[in-house]
Amino acid sequence: MPQTFAVASSRKLPKQERREQLLACAQEMVREEGTEALTLARVAERAGVTKPVAYDHFGTRETLMVELFRRIDDRQTALLVDTLKTTAGRIDAIAATIAAAYMSCAREVGTEWYALSAALKGSEAMEAVQRELVARYVGIWQDAFAPHASHLTAEELNLRCIGILGAGEAISLELLRGHVDEGLAATTLATLVTATIGAPAAAS
Repeated sequence: MPQTFAVASSRKLPKQERREQLLACAQEMVREEGTEALTLARVAERAGVTKPVAYDHFGTRETLMVELFRRIDDRQTALLVDTLKTTAGRIDAIAATIAAAYMSCAREVGTEWYALSAALKGSEAMEAVQRELVARYVGIWQDAFAPHASHLTAEELNLRCIGILGAGEAISLELLRGHVDEGLAATTLATLVTATIGAPAAAS
């Protein structure tokens, strides 16, 4: 769960620790009040620091939101990578791990993730970060699937991973809207992964 900084503290912190505190406060605000309420001044107030401290770290509201989006994605990606390290090599096990991690991420931070994405639509900085993060995520999936995808070219595998990512986003939105529970969402995505990546059945 995200670290809570609801109780403000003005004590002197190392710069990186202060930055993390400000981002954690910003994430709490987005979850509780939406992106409309997010300003550098309010984040500073919540963190118990002066406005110049927040401006020194981020400069603009857009930069704050982009960095918060990156922070959320970085943390969830790290959890996925760690989980994949302990996952058995079968394609169905890898598919189940990836799908469960994706839907767990949606449940934990999806509200903030999608709110920031919507608020920053059209931002060149955000588009650049999204391209970078999509490429990273697809790369992780490609590495995990590669031992089971010898029947696919690298280009085909890349495109199929992009397609799975799109399906994951659509299903996770249904989860956030309360139209499906997490278990069914994860199982459905895992089934799509196995069908999309797995080798075709041999002709009889």
